[in-house]
Amino acid sequence: MSDISERQTPTNPAVRWWLLAVAALIALMVIVGGATRLTESGLSIVEWKPVTGTLPPLGEAQWNEAFDAYKKIPQYRELNAGMSLSEFKTIFWWEWSHRLLGRFIGVAYLLPFLWFLWRGTLQGELKRRLWLIFGLGALQGAVGWWMVASGLSERVEVSQYRLASHLVLALMIFAAIIWTVRRLTERPPVAAPARLKTTSVALVVLTFVQIYMGALVAGLRAGRVYNTWPEIDGALIPSADRLWFETPWWRNLFDNVLTVQFEHRMTAYALLLLAAFHAIDAVRARAGQAASGALWLLAAVGVQVALGILTLLGEVPIDIALMHQGVAIVVLTLAIVQVERLSPRRASAERSSAAVPIGQAG
Repeated sequence: MSDISERQTPTNPAVRWWLLAVAALIALMVIVGGATRLTESGLSIVEWKPVTGTLPPLGEAQWNEAFDAYKKIPQYRELNAGMSLSEFKTIFWWEWSHRLLGRFIGVAYLLPFLWFLWRGTLQGELKRRLWLIFGLGALQGAVGWWMVASGLSERVEVSQYRLASHLVLALMIFAAIIWTVRRLTERPPVAAPARLKTTSVALVVLTFVQIYMGALVAGLRAGRVYNTWPEIDGALIPSADRLWFETPWWRNLFDNVLTVQFEHRMTAYALLLLAAFHAIDAVRARAGQAASGALWLLAAVGVQVALGILTLLGEVPIDIALMHQGVAIVVLTLAIVQVERLSPRRASAERSSAAVPIGQAG
């Protein structure tokens, strides 16, 4: 499609604002999910009721019923035996808020999506991508219950594997929305060497790896041990027999508390070095907006590393830990924007797929 035809079919701004609002809600959902994990609240609701679960317990009898159900799982018997009803209500409200926010996000996405489809606002590749994002959102609800179910019978917490999968899927949906919004935004092309695109993609991949590792750390409570820096377990690099004592060897990457925390640290250093290399390269190449974007990304990664160290040294204070998780979302956002900024656009731009329908441009 020519530039002239694109100018004649401007992007409907309502589509962009809708997607940005959903992205903001997902970011909030991740923060609330982090607080739910840190307060050990995620297993306080032991049933999955997508519709009726919208309402909290009404009256003392229903509260006692919910509390009695919680008393039947290992977490209560082994960690919270003797908990009062008032204390149970505290953790219940965290998990209930987390689930309610998830339901709200589903409605906030689906209803405007159906409206735009009915109005003929969405066409082509954009429509297909938004259907895919909707499918991933539905899958996320199932993955959330799959995660909770792992802690209801034999464990006192959810599986770290499932926790990491739940978080990464949420942020994949978030990243897809950010990318889509960027594709709907007019901008001049950025002249930059091809290697900048390569390193920007590597930064996104490494950011997702680091987020996954961080979720493993949270799932294993690995941030509450080895609370020294830069040394860990008495050395910069722990001994091999401590890092690799489980068999088969690969289980150490996911189950060994020392190994998981160590690889989380090493991935953070790698991410910081790669972000610095990318920023220096972009500045030397005089890549315009790509250079400023690279510098912002480097600054965010630096803040994230500092917050990670403070979280570790403080043995995971909830305020700093949530800031650490929040800045991770900022890093991911800046990394996605940087990749999109350096990506060429096809002649048939997605902007024309979200054009204002005929007769609606006013």
